[in-house]
Amino acid sequence: MPTTHPSVQLIPITAENVRAVCDLSVSEEQERFVASAAISLAEAGVYPQAWCRAIEVPGVGLVGFVMLHDTTEEPGYMLWRLLVDRHFQGRGYGRAAVRSVAEYVRGRPGAVHLKVGARRGTGSPRAFYESLGFSPTGEVIDGDEDVLVVDLDDL
Repeated sequence: MPTTHPSVQLIPITAENVRAVCDLSVSEEQERFVASAAISLAEAGVYPQAWCRAIEVPGVGLVGFVMLHDTTEEPGYMLWRLLVDRHFQGRGYGRAAVRSVAEYVRGRPGAVHLKVGARRGTGSPRAFYESLGFSPTGEVIDGDEDVLVVDLDDL
């Protein structure tokens, strides 16, 4: 059963939609902040804790992709990837997708908060996550990626 939020559904990646998911892309300026869906799916093939879903909008189609670190083991429940196709940005789909991921995580064992990483630099998605209530933990990964966290009750 898909996880839903008012304007989006998080649906499984299938043989029928995998090519469309891999065709999703961000603007050239955003490419340094998020890996492609194809790379993410390849990584998910070797990381059993990866939970991947396509972001679908009824009546519109596929608009994005999410990947979650879906385990209590470090770093815990963490939004690993969020990609909203460049043609569908600015419509609230990313915000709705994050809330749908949080809805899913609320039902997971031991879940109390959701983390996300945001690379530093002009055009970073950090302000977007902060607008949703995420705040910095002080942890830095890969040298330039700040970890942010939000209590699930606040999202």
